[in-house]
Amino acid sequence: MTGKPQTHIFNQMVEYSEDALDRTFSALADPTRRAILARLMTGEARVTEIAAPFDMSLNAVSKHVSVLERAGLVRRDVQGRVHQLSFEGAPILEAARWMEETRRFWEARLDALEAFLEKQKPKTDSPEKKDKRP
Repeated sequence: MTGKPQTHIFNQMVEYSEDALDRTFSALADPTRRAILARLMTGEARVTEIAAPFDMSLNAVSKHVSVLERAGLVRRDVQGRVHQLSFEGAPILEAARWMEETRRFWEARLDALEAFLEKQKPKTDSPEKKDKRP
């Protein structure tokens, strides 16, 4: 690959907000938070509904929800005393784009290294041209 596409990929990688990616990956690192997101992907729910299947206090679940909110993965709509939660997928899409661009960037680098190493290999004679000594 030429330098331009690699540079283009690198420039796109730089455009991502490190803080936003850090918050997204940190939020997704916890299995409880991933379970909360999985539940919310099926539809909106109240905090108490989200907390029901977990063997932890409502306060502990609320802390997990707060981490997801700070990462932008969950939106909370408050109507009086009812807190309705919904899934927000944009940060996950952004993280997936970052991972894909990072993969392409490094794949291109490794392909270039492989091509370079292939050119550096000494050329050997074909088996038909080799002397056959007794």
